[in-house]
Amino acid sequence: MDKVILLVEDNPDDEALTLRALKKNNVKNEVVVARDGAEALEYLFGSGKYAGRDASVIPQFVLLDLKLPKLDGLEVLRRLRENPRTKLLPVVILTTSNEERDRFAGYDLGANSYIRKPVDFDQFIEAVRQLGLYWLILNEMPPAVRC
Repeated sequence: MDKVILLVEDNPDDEALTLRALKKNNVKNEVVVARDGAEALEYLFGSGKYAGRDASVIPQFVLLDLKLPKLDGLEVLRRLRENPRTKLLPVVILTTSNEERDRFAGYDLGANSYIRKPVDFDQFIEAVRQLGLYWLILNEMPPAVRC
């Protein structure tokens, strides 16, 4: 069974663009979309609308936007790193923010990567291709995260 990618993105255009880029790059993994920070945590911890979901099955990695309703991306990341089950889960911040303080905070909270969303579609397709290649094929997950 292919591992799931969790995409945390509130902008419908960016969501569609990311899903299109994944499909164009033949990424066949299931993509679960959470449209705000609270929904992302519910999915990861099997609560709220995801109550009953087997929370021991965690995504291969998380693509996390920073500017989200309810809970912002940095707060989501902080909560992931506080939990022993998700503290090693690979998190790639994928955002339009180029603010130095956001990059610092993301890495300080344990992000594995920080990628600024390219404005150009072809550049975005290439960025997603490289993300898929690295996080789905080349990267070795820590033993504690394997299901």
